[in-house]
Amino acid sequence: MKFGFGKFLRTFLPLSVVLTLLGWGGLLIVIGATLPTLGPRWLFFFLGVLALTGPALPITYYLNKRFPSNPPVDDMVILRQALWFGVFGSTVAWLQLGRILTPGLLLILAVVFVLIEFLLRLFERSRWNPKKDS
Repeated sequence: MKFGFGKFLRTFLPLSVVLTLLGWGGLLIVIGATLPTLGPRWLFFFLGVLALTGPALPITYYLNKRFPSNPPVDDMVILRQALWFGVFGSTVAWLQLGRILTPGLLLILAVVFVLIEFLLRLFERSRWNPKKDS
């Protein structure tokens, strides 16, 4: 089974490295050099999304190539799925900041994010035309 490692190196590795460096580097600067006022707080959440999306890109790429689906995933689907990890992580940090995060809420939130992605993939599958892709 071929995973298309060359495509990963061309498409996703540079993006993953840039997002990871910008996200974690920016988070270090925001945490170390600013006060938690409104602007830096929103910047913290934005950089958190970048910092978690970057490392999630290779993982989502591997999982989508390891477990292929019908229709095959597009590059934007892999990016969207990696972005869900970043949004989930920033949402969890935001809820923890308000001290309202509980294990039950964490589980419900994870199920909601998985359900949204499942419904999006179901919608894409219903609109897939195999003759058009060939």
